[in-house]
Amino acid sequence: MASGQAWRRPDSLRLRLLWGLLLPLLLLLSLDAYLTYQRSLAGANAAFDRMLHTSARAIANGISSHNGEIRVDIPYFALQMFESNAAGKVFYRVSDEKGRALTGYEDLPAPARKGAGAPALQFSDADYLGEEVRLVSLRQTVRDMLTLRDQDVWVQVAETPESRQELARSLLLGSLLQEILLVLTLLLVVSLAVSRGLRPLRRLSAEVASRKEGELAPLPTAGLPNELTPLVDALNLHGERLQRLFAARRRFIDDAAHQLKTPLAVMQSQAELALREEAPAEQQRQLRRLLDGMRQAGHMVAQLLQMSRLEPDNGQPIALEKVDAAALAREVALEWAAAAHERGADLGYEGAEAMLVSGNRALLRELLNNLLDNALRYAGDGAVVTVAAIDGPQPCLEVRDSGPGIPEAEREKVLLRFYRLAGERQEGSGLGLAIVREIAGRHGARLSLGRAEEGGLKVGLRFPAA
Repeated sequence: MASGQAWRRPDSLRLRLLWGLLLPLLLLLSLDAYLTYQRSLAGANAAFDRMLHTSARAIANGISSHNGEIRVDIPYFALQMFESNAAGKVFYRVSDEKGRALTGYEDLPAPARKGAGAPALQFSDADYLGEEVRLVSLRQTVRDMLTLRDQDVWVQVAETPESRQELARSLLLGSLLQEILLVLTLLLVVSLAVSRGLRPLRRLSAEVASRKEGELAPLPTAGLPNELTPLVDALNLHGERLQRLFAARRRFIDDAAHQLKTPLAVMQSQAELALREEAPAEQQRQLRRLLDGMRQAGHMVAQLLQMSRLEPDNGQPIALEKVDAAALAREVALEWAAAAHERGADLGYEGAEAMLVSGNRALLRELLNNLLDNALRYAGDGAVVTVAAIDGPQPCLEVRDSGPGIPEAEREKVLLRFYRLAGERQEGSGLGLAIVREIAGRHGARLSLGRAEEGGLKVGLRFPAA
């Protein structure tokens, strides 16, 4: 994807659903991670506060007074706790009721509240040596057994927060791994559920794709989910509209064929009758020109109507059956024998005795008629025209001639409608090869133009393998 190209929403319905679930889940996971970290930190603080209290209580238990002198004996348990806390730093201080340090770190902050009314146990956050520490202050009353005098001693233990944060992070990591596993499992379950839910849509798509060309029968709605029923109803309504449209188009083509071909045939007959009458030479010449023009117009109208019927979007399906293309080629060549004789052309057939293909007999006949008409028309008088049927894994029909052929640069263009070679003097509409291309397409055959062994044009129609 280019760097400047905007991000596009995924086109897959499944991906859209998964993204629609994943984004809210990620937001919820982030919020839960924050709350989990706060809870973990609060739990870690409570646990380490109890440890600080225990350490302070152990130190306080080792304090005694003899003849007015306070002695501090730090037990091994408290020292062991200090050594085990490798993640952070631990500080301690024991001071008398006047605030004088007896042992430990002398500059450790004093208790927040002192005096007779101060709580015996205080937890506070303080800043020590530029670091944030958690401080516990414990007041311990010590009695001198000789003087029977009581005095207060403050025991303080402070700890930097690294150990607490590390414990909170470990708790958070364990919780996140579990929740990520749950999210991935949920996405997998949702993906499987979406795949299962989309099965009716895939079945509907497969049914539509498997329909034959021109089949517009209503799609069944039985067994479909309620969400797909409006779509199928809309498709059926669209199919009905297309059927009416195609029916109207077919009626127009049939009416046009009748309304155009009949007057042209009548005028052509009248012109032929007029030529038989006695008339001046100039009038005879004009009548011949008129007759040639009407023949050309009739030929063009017939080709235009044939072209319209062959278009894939006319809604008229083409019925295919097994056709002996070799026998059909011989039959069409025999029908054109008289026209070839008039032009002095040598029209012949070669190839297989029988060659079965899947096709429409009427359209294949029209294809051969167009190819032979072009070959006899443009190859010139005295040309050699050959119709061939080559049997094999991919059956092939060929029409070759000994005429001037078509330049290689023009072979794609002559398949277009109304395209004619520059300087061509023979009458024509430029639709013959276009009709051949449409018929080939309706049969799934591959049409090719090349140079014939006789020196002219070779038109090949290769059918799909059986």
